[in-house]
Amino acid sequence: MSKTRVVVCGSIAIDRIMNFSGNYHELIDAAKIEVLSLSVLVESLAVVEGGIGANIAYGLALLGSDVSLLGAVGADGLDYLQRLGEMGIDTSGVHLSRLPTGSFSVLTDSAGNQVGGFYPGAMSDAEHLSFTPWVETGEDIIACISAHDPTAMRRQTEECLKHKLRLLYDPGQQVSTVPAEDLKRGVEAAEIVMVNEYELSTLCKRTGISEAELQTSAPILVTTHGEHGSRIFDSRLPDPVEIGIAKPDEYVDPTGAGDAYRAGFLYGHSRQWEASQCGRLGAVMASFAIEHRGPQAPFSREAVKQRYLKTFNEEVTL
Repeated sequence: MSKTRVVVCGSIAIDRIMNFSGNYHELIDAAKIEVLSLSVLVESLAVVEGGIGANIAYGLALLGSDVSLLGAVGADGLDYLQRLGEMGIDTSGVHLSRLPTGSFSVLTDSAGNQVGGFYPGAMSDAEHLSFTPWVETGEDIIACISAHDPTAMRRQTEECLKHKLRLLYDPGQQVSTVPAEDLKRGVEAAEIVMVNEYELSTLCKRTGISEAELQTSAPILVTTHGEHGSRIFDSRLPDPVEIGIAKPDEYVDPTGAGDAYRAGFLYGHSRQWEASQCGRLGAVMASFAIEHRGPQAPFSREAVKQRYLKTFNEEVTL
């Protein structure tokens, strides 16, 4: 089995997750969308450790991957960083900033729709974040660029092109703010492009690249569709692969489900699995995240194997 290391670059944050029982579509008056003023009574609030990069690394570590985290925290994130290190995550690439750790605040309705805001804090201090230290080791690596500082994302994309690194490009919530030319470069550099349905539409609109063209330019294109599963276009296959969801035991909160999916997919991809199997493991990982308030759900590898078997009627080796 390959010992490929996954180097995940992305945000490390303290999340504030709020939930209310209503639905956004019932509260928003489309005729007055240009003067939107909306307030709801929040029924639950949880302050949890998160950040896209840290969430992906967390899932990979629980599965047993060799994983390194590249990001930035402030002094208020040192205890969090220590806990990640105790899990076996290599945190040597995390920069300590004078700025406070980034913070994501999100408000989720009963249908799982979310509106959030991200304060970058230490993430803005990202000039030191580079894949070069891992290139110099000669180790076989897969780089993952997820949403963080746009300038750093551009520089890291160029590093991947220069060093011919295998790259999962995951622009996420930055797809609306990263310059269009940078998005094009990310797609050009990527072995895998991974987005959700909304991000795919925005990516195509901003770059002028159609979905059909994107399917042919990236060896693998993965689009997640929430409760409708995911779709994988693999250049080695004649038809797209549709992946269903794995049913959670309880629906608590969707925050971090996409990051958990990415961890599962990367685990399989780093071991040369077929794309469909990678997607199925991603679906199982996402189901555990949904059962937990906060993006980093506790689970065992044995529980993952059992749910994989129950959902897809096949065994998986972790």
